[in-house]
Formats: sequence, C-alpha cells, structure tokens
Amino acid sequence: MDLLLRNARVIDPANDRDQTGDVLVSAGRIADIAPRLEVGPERLASVTVLDLTGNWLVPGLIDMHVHLREPGDEYKETIASGTAAAAAGGFTTVACMPNTKPVNDCAAVTQFILRRAEETGSCRVLPVAAVSRNLEGRQMVEVGDVRDAGAVALSDDGRPVMSAQLMRRALEYASRFDLPIISHAEDLELARGGQMNEGAVATQLGLHGIPTAAEAVMVARDCLLAEWTGGRLHIAHVSCADSVRIIRTAKARGVSVSAETAPHYFTLTEDALVDYDTVYKVNPPLRSRKDLEAIKEGLVDGTLDAIATDHAPHSSVEKDIEFDAAANGMIGLESALPLILELLWDGTLTPAQAIAKVTVQPARILRQPYGTLTIGAPADLTVIDPDARYTLDQASFRSKGCNCPFHGREVRGRVVLTVGAGRVRFSR
Repeated sequence: MDLLLRNARVIDPANDRDQTGDVLVSAGRIADIAPRLEVGPERLASVTVLDLTGNWLVPGLIDMHVHLREPGDEYKETIASGTAAAAAGGFTTVACMPNTKPVNDCAAVTQFILRRAEETGSCRVLPVAAVSRNLEGRQMVEVGDVRDAGAVALSDDGRPVMSAQLMRRALEYASRFDLPIISHAEDLELARGGQMNEGAVATQLGLHGIPTAAEAVMVARDCLLAEWTGGRLHIAHVSCADSVRIIRTAKARGVSVSAETAPHYFTLTEDALVDYDTVYKVNPPLRSRKDLEAIKEGLVDGTLDAIATDHAPHSSVEKDIEFDAAANGMIGLESALPLILELLWDGTLTPAQAIAKVTVQPARILRQPYGTLTIGAPADLTVIDPDARYTLDQASFRSKGCNCPFHGREVRGRVVLTVGAGRVRFSR
C-alpha cells in the first residue's frame, strides 16, 4: 500500500531541504514531495494517509557500525533482534562488523548474513568483511570474493591491524574495488592491560589506564598510509582530541579519510566509572571532558563525518562480573536518536547537520544509494516527534543486550515511524 505523509517538517540534508510539506511513497520509492500533494479519488483506496503535523520526516537513519553477533553468539543478539532494535531506533540500514563466529572473512559468511537478514531482518543489513583471515592480522582476505558476495567495506574491528605492511596492502588492494578500510585504531602495546582512560580518575580507582596515544598514534599511522597509497580510510569510534586533530590535518592535506564517533563519546566521560559499573566499560574508553568537547568540535567542523552507535550487545554473563574481567561494549541502537538530538538542544549542531551524520554522510562513505529523500530513491524514512519527553527504559528494548549505559536517562525526541523500502518496519 502507498503512503501519503502530510504536514511534516521534511529535513533532507542530501538535497538541502528543510520545509513543511507532504511526501508520497509509491511502489517502495519516494514518488513526490511538495508543500501540498493531492491524491485523486481513484487512488484513495490504495493510499494510507498519515497526518504528521508537529513531526519531522527525515531519510531513514543509517548506522555504519553495529555488532549483530550472528553467526556464533546468538545468545547476545541475532540479526532478527538487532535489526528489530534498529528499526525501533529509526534505522533503516545498518552495517555489521565481521567479528562473528566464524569471522566474516569469506564469501560464505557474507552471504549467510545477507540471507538471514532477508529472512528475519527488520531493516537493510550491509556486511563489513574482515581485513585479515580470522582477524589474526596476518593474511589478507580475498577482497574480490567478499566484495562480490556483498561486503561494503573491510575492517578487523574489535582488533587493530597492528601490521603496517598489512594495512598498506589492504588499502592498496581494497582501492581497486572501491572499498573503504575501517580502522579500529588501537596500539595494543600502549593499551595493554588497560581498563579505562588513563588519567586522574583511573589513578583514583586503582585501574590501569589506556592513554589517548594508544588511539592517536594508530590514527596517525593509518592516515599516512592512506596518503601514501591513495586508499580510502575510515576511522571508527573516534574518542579523543588528539585523533580529531590528526584527522583534521589529514583532511586538509587531501587525504581520503573519513571518521565517525559514537553517542557515548559526546555524552559521557570517564567520571561515569567512579562506581566501577561495567556498563560503562567500552573500547576505546570513555575519555575526559576535554576530549568530549573536542569530539563536539569535530562534529561541528566536519572532521567527524558520521555518528555510529558501535552497538555491542552482551549478556549479564559478560557484564555482571569483576571490572577487569568484564567485556567491553554498550548497546546503542534504541538510545542513539535522542542522544544525537541533545546536540541540537545544546546548540552544537543544527537539525540538518545532525541528521546528515546518520543519513547521507555514512551513505556516501559506504557508496550506498540511501540516506536521501530524492524522488525515485528507495523509500527509507524515519518520522520523529522532536518534543516527546520520556525515560529510556532498557526493559522495553528489542535488543537482547543488557548493557545500556543510558537506562533511566530523561531524554527528548522519539521515533514514531520507520519505513524501509516502502514498508512500515516500526510504528509506535
């Protein structure tokens, strides 16, 4: 059935559109956008009309960094539960990282993920394949095979590519297939044994710290390699001021580098760990107030192109244990939107800037035709009530993960409708 969505504030950064109007969805695509659209009586029986007065209508959100855990760790998350969480959070497309069991390092696993997403998914799933076999950092995957199977990028996320030679070869080879390398920037020698950000709070808590240099030196290395090879580099989950500065400088030199951060890096600091609550344990770790402000500055000036959740579901088995033994990671698909909107309420970003970080920008990085309300484009759209005030409640989430650091937080802004490829995927 076709949809006529009336009287919404239509925000489409890809087309520099911000106006009140109507959007017509037909045959799974955006059919028309205008201040006022009329449907003839002969079509009324086949069109569902929704009055969205007071709501925003934006392109379907894109999360370019999630962990869906399937295959292998289905007790933490499945493609079905993870994509249901994504749709509830307003996301119509997610890119899933390769650290599954088995690792997504071959065409067979890539195809399995796509098949499961088609069978059980509530949104579009874009597989990211590994850089190296079994994430071991030694032998590069067959790039052409995984690309042909449907992979949209390469990453050893969860582990860094410690070998500069392997990273160089990956950048060179992936560029032949126009695939970006997504870098988990972490020097394992500098980070070894660390539990949280290195600084006064770690000293107070008696926890071994991870210096910001553990991230920044790898960001610098990979930017230099991208400049040398001409490959496409994307820096994942940027957490600190030094990384922002290095990426900014690299972009000014014309390096083909993009970068993302996650909501927890512009809403939380290391101070959240004062009670040793493992829900706040993440890699890279929550940083200082100075780093948080630098992340915001990077979002404003475009150094940080995208916002991604790094949705990393765990069960109580991995989280409700001693701090040093607990797994890193937070869930984020169902809490991301209101946290991103906090950047509007505090004056950091405009609505168009914020929406671009989770629509057209990740789509461009991954070379995907989504994140836009262009007429003829796939009808992926999200409807937001910007004034809804409520309390985040993990018990209501679709994700299997138990590790939401924002449970109980008072927020403003809520997804009321998610439409993917013309089909209603979530409705409140």
